[in-house]
Amino acid sequence: MHIHILGICGTFMGGMAQLAAAAGHKVTGCDANVYPPMSDQLQAAGIALSEGFDAEQTHLKPDMFVIGNAISRGNPLLEAILDQGLPYVSGPQWLSEHILQERWVLGVAGTHGKTTTAAMLAYILEKAGLTPGFLIGGVPLDFGVSARLGKTPLFVIEADEYDTAFCDKRSKFVHYRPRTLILNNLEFDHADIFADLAAIETQFHHLVRTLPVSGRIIANAREESLKNVLARGCWTPVDWFNAWKDGWGVEGDDASGNLVIYDDSGEIGRTHWQLTGAHNRANACAALLAARHVGVALADGLAALSGFRNVKRRLEIRGEAGGVKVYDDFAHHPTAIETTIDGLRRKVGRVSRILAVLEPRSNTMKMGTMKDRLAASLRQADRVFCYDANLGWDAAAALSSLGDRQSCHGDLAALVAAVAAEARPGDHVLVMSNGGFGGVHQKLLDALGAG
Repeated sequence: MHIHILGICGTFMGGMAQLAAAAGHKVTGCDANVYPPMSDQLQAAGIALSEGFDAEQTHLKPDMFVIGNAISRGNPLLEAILDQGLPYVSGPQWLSEHILQERWVLGVAGTHGKTTTAAMLAYILEKAGLTPGFLIGGVPLDFGVSARLGKTPLFVIEADEYDTAFCDKRSKFVHYRPRTLILNNLEFDHADIFADLAAIETQFHHLVRTLPVSGRIIANAREESLKNVLARGCWTPVDWFNAWKDGWGVEGDDASGNLVIYDDSGEIGRTHWQLTGAHNRANACAALLAARHVGVALADGLAALSGFRNVKRRLEIRGEAGGVKVYDDFAHHPTAIETTIDGLRRKVGRVSRILAVLEPRSNTMKMGTMKDRLAASLRQADRVFCYDANLGWDAAAALSSLGDRQSCHGDLAALVAAVAAEARPGDHVLVMSNGGFGGVHQKLLDALGAG
């Protein structure tokens, strides 16, 4: 089959394209911005790329046009496809029908931690010799790629609640039909497409309805919203994790790197690992239980996690200059920002300073839906630098409770200069954004080195 993918350079669509090519399909695609690193990955897979969405691409005459969820009505190529009555389908639906059929799908859903948990799970299965396929919304450092077919029926997928396509406003994850499902957490996000938390809970309920009786749900016991979802109907056994009692629990210490798993009878295993934060310990517990459902002993899973190196852009050290370490993290929701800073704080202690550099870039953040929670999420940082270009709200006002610890900058060069002027040897500069942030990481390292 020849498929032509609209929006091919997105993380999901790019990963799906590589899976399709590996499965023997002819794959071409287009996007508004064709640039590395995704363009390099796609071209290495033998996938021809076109810049832009001109209607002339219909002359390629593929068997199917696959439409990414970033493509909206008014797009010239999409309009040509509709006008000419050409065959099209969403990315998640094509993936479900052509890649996931007859696979044992292990889905990882939740507002936070999907990418890290999916990478942990794939790594545990890999170390157990199960060679899973996967599609992850980031690049696991232990694999170097975000997607692969694998050599067994097992397939790990990051199950995203964002909508599917212009023609299908259900969440992507309803297409995946997992047999093992992690429900990590659930709170309000994606204010551009969901009216409130109840609307997201409904989509999660739709996902739960697709699981078989022989499946398994791994759910976070500390999330009332997930309890609401399962109370609406559940036909699948549930393992509750992150529990205080009557379930699976996890503890640990960021300074020592201890990770301890226990049940209501007490400790059942422990290891040392590289990650920090209570959120990552909860992610680990979920991944271990999901792997257990497909036959991996908890002891083997814990042993695997001792070597897990995480995912790019998850508290990733980008470099050190002038005695200052610069980190890159994907955190862009107040909850993720708070837990990321907390994890770093516990690792570096109270003596070292954390300089938080934030770009509120997601649609939800740009709308200002979360602005009243932002200052509290940054309270453990010693200094906060916010890039407030193109926001529809006053970032300085939203962060005013932080006093002179915060400053806002609409110019990237000014922000870099301000951070470099403030930083001193021993500091940790934590950059948080769900985008490229104008290459600010290297700019900061250059400025710190020049100082």
